Amino acid sequence: MSAVNDTKFNSAVFLLTGIPGQEDVHLWISILFCLMYVISIIGNSVILFIIKTDPSLHEPMYIFLSMLAITDLGLSISTMPTILGIFLFNSREISLDACFTQLFFIHSLQCIESSVLLLMAFDRFIAICNPLRYASILTPPRIVKMGLMCVLRGVTVIMPLPLLLKRFQYCRANVLSHSYCLHQDIMKLACSDITINSIYGLSGSLLIMGLDSLLILLSYVMILKTVLSALSPAECLRALNTCVSHLCVVLIFYTPEISLTVIHRFGNSSIHLLQILLSYVYLLIPPLMNPIVFSSLWWTWES
Repeated sequence: MSAVNDTKFNSAVFLLTGIPGQEDVHLWISILFCLMYVISIIGNSVILFIIKTDPSLHEPMYIFLSMLAITDLGLSISTMPTILGIFLFNSREISLDACFTQLFFIHSLQCIESSVLLLMAFDRFIAICNPLRYASILTPPRIVKMGLMCVLRGVTVIMPLPLLLKRFQYCRANVLSHSYCLHQDIMKLACSDITINSIYGLSGSLLIMGLDSLLILLSYVMILKTVLSALSPAECLRALNTCVSHLCVVLIFYTPEISLTVIHRFGNSSIHLLQILLSYVYLLIPPLMNPIVFSSLWWTWES
């Protein structure tokens, strides 16, 4: 009997998957991924360095941006070992404990990033709709508490997932669909009833991603209403310019996130390649693009 059929978790392993049918070019793909990781890590580190060293950037908007950069660094570090291990060294095996640990960090950081994007939307809402109270509402102590709440929210919602998975016996094929561990992917390999996991996972996604995206949409409806009714055309354009970068990052984050969640739960084998491609967009593109997109903030304020 294979290791994965053993009920002892410390001897069981999962097999991660690269891009099926493209094994001959995995080395070349690894070069692209290495470049993406280097750009992501350098870009987010530079943002943190600039914000830390420039006192004029110690404002709520840039503090929230630094929170986003820290989260993106965490996501890059969480996925880098397994993705590069597969494409560089064809190292596919991962133990259950290591897989559950990676799953926890990936999903927690995704939840934290969603919360930070909501805080950034709230920042723009206050700055445009209630500018006279901006400094009194977003004080440094309050910003710190908001950041801690983002972390606590993500950890609290995600912590049950690996604990629920750990109680299962895995007696089916031990091959995962991605180069990293996801809750939706692992629970399908269990030979037990996964109803609780499925309901809790979907509820968690709706509570975090669904609620956050709805509140972000609502904040921009209020912003648009204020801008169109109270400001001159020139002021309107300038106010909206401060929101463009955030809107781009929101779309970059939520579009593949929601698409991959839907495919995992309701898709079929005919769209497996799309699922694989979205899995890389889902975690690699936001940390890569966020520093590039938000670099326009400095240009916006300088112009």
